[in-house]
Amino acid sequence: MMGAFLLLGFLIGMQHALEVDHLAAVGAMVTKQPGSHRRMALQGAAWGIGHTLTLFALSAAVILLGFTLSERLSSTLEFAVGIMLIFLGLDVLRRLRQKRMHIHVHEHHDLGRHIHAHSHHDATIPHIDDAHRHAHAQGLPKRALLVGLMHGAAGSAGLLVLAVSATQDPIEAMTYVLVFGIGSILGMAALTFAMSFPLRLAEHTTWIWTTVSIAAGILAIGVGLSIMVEAYPTVFAIT
Repeated sequence: MMGAFLLLGFLIGMQHALEVDHLAAVGAMVTKQPGSHRRMALQGAAWGIGHTLTLFALSAAVILLGFTLSERLSSTLEFAVGIMLIFLGLDVLRRLRQKRMHIHVHEHHDLGRHIHAHSHHDATIPHIDDAHRHAHAQGLPKRALLVGLMHGAAGSAGLLVLAVSATQDPIEAMTYVLVFGIGSILGMAALTFAMSFPLRLAEHTTWIWTTVSIAAGILAIGVGLSIMVEAYPTVFAIT
């Protein structure tokens, strides 16, 4: 029985990664610098790790310490996620407008010849003389981790209700939350890995890449506005 309960949590966690606000956030982030298939999967995993850390911390406060997560606080966190998505979307559109994004083949001593969208926004010499030096991100993607931390706070209420109602054992409830989090990490990593293939193809053509980036930015803004409108009555209710 316990095994089935935890398996359910894992599967729901994987499905949870596919919610539209999560897709909008990750889509806006990966258009900044897609990188390799492995790097994009790492971005998804970083989002999942941040999401799980916040979710686990809040769940521990509620289940083990008796902290109350009110409807108003939950809606306020959702409202904050809406604001975050709007900023992510606006950042995508800002980068496209202000930076000289373009595509062609170039090479680095560590990666050899490769192709992807990059910017010459800070260049001080004519484009023909530019050495096309630019950094490839290394380590855990901090931006994705921070966005995941925010999403974990906003998405905790429903999970807590399910975990607490399904079992009165706090250890079982916390184990469910942890397994749910692991499912969300793997689900988002798999999703961004799958996204990396069409995105890498889009990088080979400037107008396709620009269209994909604009669509990602507009989606993030639209989803953010929708979340804010939905949460607004509860957040700003007069009591």
